[in-house]
Amino acid sequence: MTTNFIDYVKICCRSGPGGAGSSHFRREKHVPLGGPDGGDGGRGGHIILRGSTNVWTLLHLKYRKHVIASKGQPGEGGRRTGARGEDVYLDVPLGTIAKDAETGEVLFEITENDQEMILLEGGRGGLGNSHFKTSTNQAPHTSQPGEDGQEVWFILELKVLADVGLVGFPNAGKSTLLSVVSAAKPEIADYPFTTIVPNLGVVPYRDFRSFVMADIPGIIEGASQGKGLGLRFLRHIERNSILLFLIPASSENPGEEYEVLLNELQEYNPELMDKSRLLAISKADLLTEEDKQTFIQQLPADIPHLFFSSFTREGLDPLLDLIWQALNPPTQA
Repeated sequence: MTTNFIDYVKICCRSGPGGAGSSHFRREKHVPLGGPDGGDGGRGGHIILRGSTNVWTLLHLKYRKHVIASKGQPGEGGRRTGARGEDVYLDVPLGTIAKDAETGEVLFEITENDQEMILLEGGRGGLGNSHFKTSTNQAPHTSQPGEDGQEVWFILELKVLADVGLVGFPNAGKSTLLSVVSAAKPEIADYPFTTIVPNLGVVPYRDFRSFVMADIPGIIEGASQGKGLGLRFLRHIERNSILLFLIPASSENPGEEYEVLLNELQEYNPELMDKSRLLAISKADLLTEEDKQTFIQQLPADIPHLFFSSFTREGLDPLLDLIWQALNPPTQA
């Protein structure tokens, strides 16, 4: 699974040219002055992005460097319009952003299942000669050629959509937490950067409610400058509703660790500071009650926090309650 997560592709798209309009005249012996009846050409095929919850990576587009739509068919007599070129649909995960590869301009974002956005329009079909009949030109031989298709390079970039994003250093216990509270089964080990792809899990909550949690690969100091894996995956944090910072009970300086994580997010994108933040201390089964009191004194006072253990399940229910409350704040009367 690690090698199959692709969140960035560059593709060349070519939309279909439009069909030519027809220069045709009615030739029926019972209609001596039939006049022009050339039909319009069909439009060329569009290239369309479509949101799909059945895909979670851009892997299927990684080796598809050229996407080509078919051309529209020419018009025919009897004012018959030519067939449209077949549209090409590219299914992409929710959270996919389309950019112009040359300018870097963000064109749109796919956020809903079955949402369709035209990435590149096909050429318009040409008008048939029936459109050019006038009082002074009853038999025009004029018709239009179809409009050419376009060829443009695009960048598709995936930013994981989740309600809760887990933020922490490697081995903070993010993957273990996700595996315990959801059906996701991320790889778990005792070496740094166990998680090298984002993992999503649906967390069941009380009364058949649920929310989506994302395990973001571990951040290290300097990630916003390109060190480690953090820079590659920091963008996935941008689409999370709230951020849950995880600091392990084995941390020697939890306050400093939190500030380093916060600084990396701010350096990457200052807007991340506007997101709601929670703080959880993992591996709490390693601490005595006295240790916890000492630990609390080193934590920032401006962020809600609690202790939990994925191993003993201590504090998991209060943690889920805290997350749900942050996701669903009470409305002001």
